[in-house]
Amino acid sequence: MTSLYLLTDCHYVSKKNWVEGRPFTSRERGDQICLRYSPEILDTFINRIIEDKDTDTVVFQGDNVNSGDMTSHYEFRERLDRLKAAGKKVYMIPATHDYCSCNGEDECFQKGSVRYTETGTEPVEVMPRSGLYDFYKDYGPSQALSVDEESKSYSVRVSDKVRLIAICDNGNGRSHCGLFENGVKWLASQIKEAKEAGEYVLLMTHHPVISPWDVYAHMADFEMYGGYKELSNLMCEEGVRVIFTGHTHVQNIRKYTGVNGNYFYDVSTVSLVNAAGKMRRVTVDTEKGICDVSSIGIDKIDGVDTGDKSAYEYLYSLNFTGLLENSFPLIFKDYDAFLVSVDGFLPVDKLARHRGLVKFACKKIGKMKLSTLAKLGGGKKKLTKEQFDYSKTVIVIDTAFTVCRHIFAGNAPYSQDTAENIVIGAAASKLDRIVSKFKIEALQKVIPPGSSLSVMAQDFLCNTRTGDDDSITINLA
Repeated sequence: MTSLYLLTDCHYVSKKNWVEGRPFTSRERGDQICLRYSPEILDTFINRIIEDKDTDTVVFQGDNVNSGDMTSHYEFRERLDRLKAAGKKVYMIPATHDYCSCNGEDECFQKGSVRYTETGTEPVEVMPRSGLYDFYKDYGPSQALSVDEESKSYSVRVSDKVRLIAICDNGNGRSHCGLFENGVKWLASQIKEAKEAGEYVLLMTHHPVISPWDVYAHMADFEMYGGYKELSNLMCEEGVRVIFTGHTHVQNIRKYTGVNGNYFYDVSTVSLVNAAGKMRRVTVDTEKGICDVSSIGIDKIDGVDTGDKSAYEYLYSLNFTGLLENSFPLIFKDYDAFLVSVDGFLPVDKLARHRGLVKFACKKIGKMKLSTLAKLGGGKKKLTKEQFDYSKTVIVIDTAFTVCRHIFAGNAPYSQDTAENIVIGAAASKLDRIVSKFKIEALQKVIPPGSSLSVMAQDFLCNTRTGDDDSITINLA
């Protein structure tokens, strides 16, 4: 039996890189991850891992630090050292958040990193892409069976019958986050070598190979693993059944079936510092050829006083969806307090100028019942009497916030037999007809070919993937 932990998108930020003030608060409010408590969150998960005496392997899947600064990298590596000192085997790969463009050397969306002061920012020393390999050499490459010299991808034997192939897909930045031609050949040779040795193959990389939702790949194909179609075909041809990914910050498991009938699963893990942050525990029964994947979160954050709130509720209140949900009632109670609470992620100047219009619109939205949407969207005739009576008790905005809570956490709650799904699905279908009739280009561009707004809505209302984004059993044989 072989077991390992997977953690991704830790987005570690050193506490030396910020002080409390508007610059850092505004930076953090515009995101859906918690940066200020990233050290404490990571330490909490590491403490749990060290307590587990049965699992000796830990894998980090990229975007380990948030802005590629050297201070955060040194502190992150200290955490890896701590795991190693506790007897754990530790492997990691970098991704695009882990380095910065330096003097034109690297193509990267990060041109530098800063320390947030009380009134502004100041530049700090950053990690160039060329420095990552040596800096983290002891956490993967030094133990490798083989290293691809071009990408610095590597393969390791985590047990007698299990080979982990770590694909470093940071490529040359956002324009190609994947392997080039020689790297693809190296990967194919490693898979072949593992099969000939009678080993099960686990792949891992950072960027998604299967999009969590069709609209993601349609609108942001550059955010996918570069060459994801080619890699999908290779996995099906070689019978590789699983690849572990991150980057999207979405907890999801999706299945891909190739033309030859072979299939694999892309198991993507939510960012560790998202409110719903979790790590995966992977267990391979080498006798049966079965891979079990489960998920582990935390209820409390070591060293952080969350009051009577769980870690999830406390962290959710700090990110933009949580801030919006918590700030919405202030529109009617204290508009000035509302403006303060959304400063940094909504256009406060425009909201201040149009105070009356905003309050009027939000009052209408805040009072709308699901039954009203059912009448307007054509869903009433699809509901049973009991469902329609129930819809009179449901506020639409509350349903919307519930959907937001599950965007990154996965396992959206509104299955296709619920009133919420039926009503919103019918409204989306009606909107599809309007978009088609009036040729509304702005919405037509969002819809993937062969899809529709009603189909897209299902991705966010219920689990259209494998039925459970937190766990799965995969037959590796």
